[in-house]
Amino acid sequence: MIQAIIQRILLGILLIFGVIVLNFFLLQAAPGDVVDAMLAEAGGGDPELAARLRQSYGLDQPVYIQLIKYLGQVCIGDLGYSFYYEEPVAKLILSHLPTTLMLTLSALVLAVILGTLFGVYAAIKPKGFFSNFVTVFSLFGYATPVFWLGMIVLLVFALYLPWFPAFGIRSIPEPEDPLERILDIIHHLVLPTFTLAVLYLANYSRISRASMLDVMGADYIRTARTKGLSERKVIFKHALKNASLPVVTLAGLQLAQVFSGAVLVETVFSLPGVGPLLYESIMRRDFPVILGVLFGAATTTIVANIITDLIYKWMDPRIQSIT
Repeated sequence: MIQAIIQRILLGILLIFGVIVLNFFLLQAAPGDVVDAMLAEAGGGDPELAARLRQSYGLDQPVYIQLIKYLGQVCIGDLGYSFYYEEPVAKLILSHLPTTLMLTLSALVLAVILGTLFGVYAAIKPKGFFSNFVTVFSLFGYATPVFWLGMIVLLVFALYLPWFPAFGIRSIPEPEDPLERILDIIHHLVLPTFTLAVLYLANYSRISRASMLDVMGADYIRTARTKGLSERKVIFKHALKNASLPVVTLAGLQLAQVFSGAVLVETVFSLPGVGPLLYESIMRRDFPVILGVLFGAATTTIVANIITDLIYKWMDPRIQSIT
């Protein structure tokens, strides 16, 4: 098992470097650079000024030289320096990361727990009202654009029913009491978390329902019922563990999608997370920041997949090795 984990880590490192190289060339192929964005924002500039700026940023060097230098920096943990913000990229991302982590993890946990419970109860009575509701809700959540849902939630619960804040992560001025400060952050995160969770909750409830229906017809479930076990114990002790395997796998694979959804949600609700930072960096052609964010997303996804493999192995003893 340890050997398999080491192999996965080594393959993950190679994959990360592959992602870096691919993203680097894709950004180089895009029209314009940070100098063009700066001059356009300033209202123009002469070619001599543009040449000096490109030389100061190292953009006048051949692409392969820039790539080799960047890979060397990444190997020592340096993600470069932001052209626009004039700060180290790692420091810049870390300053925005807590908001994104709070939003992403809270939405993912909420979606997995509620989606699994919805699917379980829908599978108990597959032809009942709640089962049909889960099916319709899954279609709605799967087909709804997250930014549109965010704007609707914002209008209803922040404008017409002013129960929650419309933007930001904390009130101005902040509460002085630490507990009130935490509750204030939670209050600001309710609408963004709900918006992001709905999209994936619908998916998990559909997968959980289908998996639970398949498990409930298995021989060992009939054997458990024959032994006289209560229905609650049959469902939650014997059936739920195996029915949760596809949900766990999907949660690990969808972590990158949740992050991309968080980018849109953070923009809609004006949260100071990585999403607005990435958006502004794309508009300003700040390539080091864009590469740094993509590097972080790729690393997080690969680590999440390795952890998912371990959890899958723990939940299903039939798996003897990580593949």
